[in-house]
Amino acid sequence: MTEIEFAQKIKEIGGTAYLVGGAVRDKFRGVQAHDRDYCVTGITENIFAENFPTALKFGKSFPVYSFDIDGKNCEIAFARTERKIGSGYRGFKVNFDSDVNIEKDLYRRDTTINAMAIDILRGEVIDPFGGREDVANKKIRAVSEHFTDDPVRALRAARQSAQFNFEITPDTLKAMNLCAFELKNEPGERIFSELKNALKTKKPSVFFRSLEKAGILSVTFPEIDNLRGKIQPVEFHPEGDAYAHTLKILDEVSEINQKPEIRFAALAHDFGKGTTPFEMLPHHYRHDKRGLDVLNEMNARITLPADWRKIAAFVISEHMRAPQMTHPGKIVDFLMKLHNSTISVDDFNDNCTLAAAPFKRKNNYRKNFKSQRQRRAV
Repeated sequence: MTEIEFAQKIKEIGGTAYLVGGAVRDKFRGVQAHDRDYCVTGITENIFAENFPTALKFGKSFPVYSFDIDGKNCEIAFARTERKIGSGYRGFKVNFDSDVNIEKDLYRRDTTINAMAIDILRGEVIDPFGGREDVANKKIRAVSEHFTDDPVRALRAARQSAQFNFEITPDTLKAMNLCAFELKNEPGERIFSELKNALKTKKPSVFFRSLEKAGILSVTFPEIDNLRGKIQPVEFHPEGDAYAHTLKILDEVSEINQKPEIRFAALAHDFGKGTTPFEMLPHHYRHDKRGLDVLNEMNARITLPADWRKIAAFVISEHMRAPQMTHPGKIVDFLMKLHNSTISVDDFNDNCTLAAAPFKRKNNYRKNFKSQRQRRAV
């Protein structure tokens, strides 16, 4: 069934079909949308199910259907309103009756760039909150007071900022800050989902700096927040403290490696510096050992995928030692250890030659490392 045929059938049974969400936003950004989601108004769920018997229902608190449109599996939801009656993302009373119009549905959404719709048959753009203008001005703006209903929207706003290179408005930063209390009790898998999506963006550092500006980095990712103010020897790290260094390395690794688990390893490589006693600064002795403890604490809180944790642990443990190796035997032993690990040689190189740049310059790490690797292959 084509999109027009779908919308026409919805009209025949008394409703209206709208294109919503990212597809509308991306249309005005001038980029190709990956997914197309739909919202229907004016009909009940029973009427929809009777007329679309092959649509598959999912969703617990409110119905969402999966249906093939233009050869793609698309999501179809009923326009709904939400009233917060408890904490977290499950504490809502949802109304998806047939009298809920599209404007009411858009009002409960997170940011204005995601609160637009297009009437499929008429081609009319429904944009009651200025989303199109915010796309043009590259702004992330909360739609309404409902932004704080789901605390994870604070992370989504930060991720949108990184994903689209948009600026978060001051009022939205304040709204993000209001989510701090409930974020402490959010399920770890929801926090990890936003972290994973943020690490897929072109410049992931924007995500963390946005959380910092909103005053919620310490709540969401204390491992990163603890790096702030942890000064380093200026001759090795002119970029600033361990926080500035970590975000710099994260962005640099992201420029050459698309894998989120490798980017996470770059983020985690200096976790241990966040636990360095202030009296030891600017030195960070044994931060590689302490970094493993911090990684384990993070894993206990949000449950990282096993390969993410193993790769990050290897980089934390070895990123300081490997660039300083010059003895062929030690390099061969290290290559054996690397061969038996979860991370590839190239992925380790992407992390290590950037994270340990001062030592790389001193010892020409990549050249020595690759030459020994080639000899071993022979």
